Amino acid sequence: MKKLLIATDSFLPRWDGIARFLNEIIPNLSDEYDITVIAPKFNGKLTGFKNINIIRIPLSRLHVADYTPAKFSIRKIIKAVREADIVWTQTIGPIGIQTILVARFFRKPLVAYIHSLEWELFTKSLSLKNPFRKLIYSFTKIITRYLYNKCNLLLVPSLEVAEILNWHNIRTKKRIVHLGTDTLKFKPAEDKKAAKKKIGINPKNTIIGFSGRIGREKNLVTLYRAFLRLRKSYGSITLLIIGKGIQELRIMLESKKDIIVVESADNIVPYLQAMDIYVMPSLTETSSLSTMEAMSCGIAVVSTPVGYIKGYIKDGYNGFFFGKQNSYELSKKLSVLLDNKKLRINLGENARKTIIAFYNWDKTTKGIKNALEELIFSG
Repeated sequence: MKKLLIATDSFLPRWDGIARFLNEIIPNLSDEYDITVIAPKFNGKLTGFKNINIIRIPLSRLHVADYTPAKFSIRKIIKAVREADIVWTQTIGPIGIQTILVARFFRKPLVAYIHSLEWELFTKSLSLKNPFRKLIYSFTKIITRYLYNKCNLLLVPSLEVAEILNWHNIRTKKRIVHLGTDTLKFKPAEDKKAAKKKIGINPKNTIIGFSGRIGREKNLVTLYRAFLRLRKSYGSITLLIIGKGIQELRIMLESKKDIIVVESADNIVPYLQAMDIYVMPSLTETSSLSTMEAMSCGIAVVSTPVGYIKGYIKDGYNGFFFGKQNSYELSKKLSVLLDNKKLRINLGENARKTIIAFYNWDKTTKGIKNALEELIFSG
């Protein structure tokens, strides 16, 4: 059995899109690979991974936006890379950077999955008051280009991401592997009122929801402003936010009536099933796994037209779009859905059909397995 090293700067028990991705893919790969994961030692209990070797790197004292990176631990990474037959990185952080350089040095087959455009994500996660934003943007782009050009293969979630990387002179071979969702797990509630009651929300209320990191790049301020505008006209609505992140944003959200913030949820399905409308107000995304999960649960989605979201949401058919940072337009789109339950249901049904047809998890898993096998064979 070949030894696969998965290196990531984002992992459980800290939940985000990459952590959820790995939580789904690792069990599907464990029958064919002897897997080692090297990841930060985030606070909390790590459970659910059987027959997986996990190397956890202590956190540093540095805080970047809502994120605390791992310490540099080159000896552990060298040992892990030397023992691996293939190395698969997920991030450009302390662990990802070291792993790419070490894997390159030892000439190990090296593949990276591009979960985000690092220079955009990192810059947009910083405060607008940060005087070094432009410098950080340029520096991050240079580092990212250098590291990805060291890889043998890049797995990208869409053609658009591949083209952007090409435009920025990242020459490594690319293969498109769309993200997907476990449609048997992420499914509509059998009884919407019972689903709301299960998580402690009045069954009569209409729930507008979001799941993901509470980071600046997610632009929850726009959703917050739109909700406050709607609350003046609609008495029985609740805004449900699932996620952890920047404290000042969380405090802002929690300060208002009818806004509920759930910081951590190992199983997000019950919360999604309780939602009537899902909003993705982000400034930057590649695919947005959380949006796909919401659609798989049959929820009407309203999103900014960012990244590959433009590829799977068809405005008016399985969701709505609104302009970045435009809380007024968002409130208008939400108002249409709040007033028309039948439209919500139709959009949600079409959303689930889209995910089942094109973005189910089996297709994602097959694409990743094929890519890893070909890289080993070619090496």
